[in-house]
Amino acid sequence: MNYEITLLTTMAISVIFALSLNLITGFCGQISLGHAAFQGVGAYAAAMLAKAGWPFFATLPVAMLLAGALGVVVGMASLRVREDFLAITTMGVVFLFVGVVRQQDWLGGELGLSAIPDHGLGKTGFMGVTLLACVVVALLSIHIRRTWMGRVFNGIAEDEDTMRVLGIDVPRYKLAAFAIGTALAGLSGAFYAYHLQFISAENFGFIESITVLSMVVFGGIGSVAWVLIAAALLSALPAWFQVIGDYKLLVYGGLLFVMMRFSPGGMAALAKRLFNPMATREGKS
Repeated sequence: MNYEITLLTTMAISVIFALSLNLITGFCGQISLGHAAFQGVGAYAAAMLAKAGWPFFATLPVAMLLAGALGVVVGMASLRVREDFLAITTMGVVFLFVGVVRQQDWLGGELGLSAIPDHGLGKTGFMGVTLLACVVVALLSIHIRRTWMGRVFNGIAEDEDTMRVLGIDVPRYKLAAFAIGTALAGLSGAFYAYHLQFISAENFGFIESITVLSMVVFGGIGSVAWVLIAAALLSALPAWFQVIGDYKLLVYGGLLFVMMRFSPGGMAALAKRLFNPMATREGKS
């Protein structure tokens, strides 16, 4: 039973993390290769507050606030760049985060932070809270997509210049996407810290940023349901198949290569072709 509880908790944390990036990259079209840094901010904030005696539920909003604040700062610095240059800028954030944490002894330095206080909910209770947060984040993503903000996000992703001509305050909406997405990444980081009770800078490096981006791309950029499914499946694979653990990146890379070759739109596009072939034929005609 403990195995299933741990696995479900891990899957829920990965789903929250993937959906947070999907809001930035999938909804608003802003490429981020340093998303793990924001998860790291949330994790370290929650861990340090827990060590200072803060209760579990009080650390969550602070972790989200700090990660979201950093997201706004990065967003402001990225307003003048797009696509490849934006990717490089966000990539620099994750390397900067890892470098800073490693040099700070009060953050555990190279050894990381251990003995993070227990959340006090028990394994089953913590799993329940994490799953509930996962559902809330998914519903929030669906709600945002249906609002005016979501429509503007989609417009920016499709053609940013046209949105400017229409009088849309593009920088404002870009910052909103970064703020919300990075705050949710901070939430996943807080859960991650309590779940493992040990964190280090390497847990939030470039590889983790690419891994979560792979989940979003594999599911289908912009799709809430399929990104959720992809994140859950890819996070569970190493546990289901122990041999994958040592070759996780190789397996993820292979799956992505196959998916991009046969279905560039990810699982969402593949499902659409399988279950609604007529729509696909009409789109080609």
